[in-house]
Amino acid sequence: MTDSSAPGTVAYRSATGRWVLAATVLGSAMGFLDATVVNVALPAIGEDLDADVAALQWVLDGYLLTLAALILLGGSLADRYGRRRMFSAGVVCFTLPSVLCALAPDPLTLIVARGLQGVGAALLTPGSLAIIQAAFRPADRSRAIGAWSALTGVASALGPIVGGYLIDTFSWRWIFLINVPIGLVVLLAAARHVPESRDTTSNGGLDLRGGLLATLGLGCLTYALIEGPRGHTPTWLLAAALAFGTAALGAFAVAERRARAPMLPLEIFSSRQFLAANAVTVVVYAALGGVFFLLVVFLQTSLGYSPLQAGAASLPVTLLMLLLSSRAGGLAQRAGPRLPLTVGPLLLAGGMLLMLRIDTGSGYATAVLPAVLVFGLGLACTVAPVTATALAAAPARHSGVASGINNAVSRVAQLAAVAALPPLAGIVGSDLTDPGALADGFHTAMLITATLAAAGGLLAFVVIRSDVLDVPPSAGQAPEPEGVRRRPSAEPCPYECPLDGTPLRVVPPAER
Repeated sequence: MTDSSAPGTVAYRSATGRWVLAATVLGSAMGFLDATVVNVALPAIGEDLDADVAALQWVLDGYLLTLAALILLGGSLADRYGRRRMFSAGVVCFTLPSVLCALAPDPLTLIVARGLQGVGAALLTPGSLAIIQAAFRPADRSRAIGAWSALTGVASALGPIVGGYLIDTFSWRWIFLINVPIGLVVLLAAARHVPESRDTTSNGGLDLRGGLLATLGLGCLTYALIEGPRGHTPTWLLAAALAFGTAALGAFAVAERRARAPMLPLEIFSSRQFLAANAVTVVVYAALGGVFFLLVVFLQTSLGYSPLQAGAASLPVTLLMLLLSSRAGGLAQRAGPRLPLTVGPLLLAGGMLLMLRIDTGSGYATAVLPAVLVFGLGLACTVAPVTATALAAAPARHSGVASGINNAVSRVAQLAAVAALPPLAGIVGSDLTDPGALADGFHTAMLITATLAAAGGLLAFVVIRSDVLDVPPSAGQAPEPEGVRRRPSAEPCPYECPLDGTPLRVVPPAER
């Protein structure tokens, strides 16, 4: 590593800070971009590989399943064996299967390769946030997390546009090959400029039992949430997956309590603010999952948008995230996260209520754009502060685990919303292709998500403290020059410096 910056001392505006952000953003962007770009490629993949609908669904879900199942383990490995090391391993584990995806001769090979990509994403996603939390000085962490949120959001939004261009110009296989040069750049940047950090108090070998139970538990729950909405999987199998997943996570908690070197140190849950931040994450991300799932479908089915137009309709959200996320993180650092985490979800709820005005025949400028703008403002106010709060409320040595937990609960909340919201809103059977039925169901769904988002804001107002992100006076400051002695605060200063420009006066001891 040519850069000598140590963990916890990197400044946001320094050259090293820019390199750390570039490496973590590009690494995470590969995962986020792939999660959106593959949706655009499904028709071309189906035609080229002669894949049926079920196979195409698993091209998407194979990635989500391994990612959700292993993300907690990925965060634990980052803390134990080095956050830069696991992040780089994740980039490799994501890039190599990308080549296999591009060369896949049949649907089964593509599904397996996508599952392997999910393994890499489970390592690099929590690792990227853990690197930011460990590398930047405390006063700059919230702002750095805000920049990470904004830039990865841009990558997600550009996915459909970039994917559409590559598919039209070359082939669907190029949406996977593009990961190769990006991965090489990230690996070089991480090796040269990202400081290594790990939990130095971690002793003992890998908690294999805990890792297996966590993977089985999260995997079974994710499988049930993915398959439930489709209606093709037998009810007994879904019930068995839910029961087994719940039992595995319960056994995991017991195993971690007894383990000498647990994968998930349960002391992390002793922080009420950590629990509070993740509770807010669950409620707000459940609302977000419902909107992200239904809005694009609604715009296409009921308003006649093309897939590219539906994707471009949310570009204002991306621009607002890019402009405001870092500033929202800075505001949370200065004023405390309670204010943005109260206002942000309430703005999200306002945007969702404005979506009730969108109906068949509505214009973009008069109906869609106002709702999207308010929604985008709420998202920009929420994402960085809630992530920064979750990471700051956990012990610094467990930043990888904290990131893994926060990522896991957000993904499971979104999957649960996708599974539960359509039937709750009355969207069943072929309603997704019926403009009138979908419009009615969409409006009901937006009322539900608005209620969830508002509840998240009220929950944050009640449970989030304003001092969670407070920085100790000495944190992030340069050390005193050698040979300089700072006067102890208990020792009175013998000088008085008037503000009106009169000469400096020596204060007698009796007046001090």
